Amino acid sequence: MSRSIIIALDLGTTTGWATCDLSGNITSGTASFKTGRFEGGGMPFLRFKRWLTDLKANLGVIDAIYFEEVRAHKGVDAAHKYGGFVAHLTSWCEHHGIPYSGIPVGTIKKHITGKGNAPKESVIIAVKNKGFAPIDDNEADSLALLDFVLNKGPVLRMRAFGTLGLKIVSI
Repeated sequence: MSRSIIIALDLGTTTGWATCDLSGNITSGTASFKTGRFEGGGMPFLRFKRWLTDLKANLGVIDAIYFEEVRAHKGVDAAHKYGGFVAHLTSWCEHHGIPYSGIPVGTIKKHITGKGNAPKESVIIAVKNKGFAPIDDNEADSLALLDFVLNKGPVLRMRAFGTLGLKIVSI
């Protein structure tokens, strides 16, 4: 993959994130979008969109955003929150003309550990073995996703799609 500004996200109330800039420098961390005691249910999503906008302002041009695609959740609340984060992420990307793609969890785990159903601890260890120091499983997941994208992932670009907008294609 040619040098691009890439963002990898492990979406959730504690979102893990990792970026790779044009020089190949990797930065990572976590961001919390928990609902405050006196806040409505939509506030985490508003903060998430503002965080994305601030990240874009700091990085400049974002060439692609990848997120961990979760197919099954342990609970209904987690599934609803994940769906909300995906909806806000994808609409934000569409608004800013940034290509995006979800990568299945099993694909990321198999890449980083050799096993598609590896436990969180194995992902953390594998990421540490690559020289990173994630503070939790969310940051480790985003670093594993970024490693996958940089080494094996699809290249995304935006392609004009009629007069109605943009279509995201994997090439």
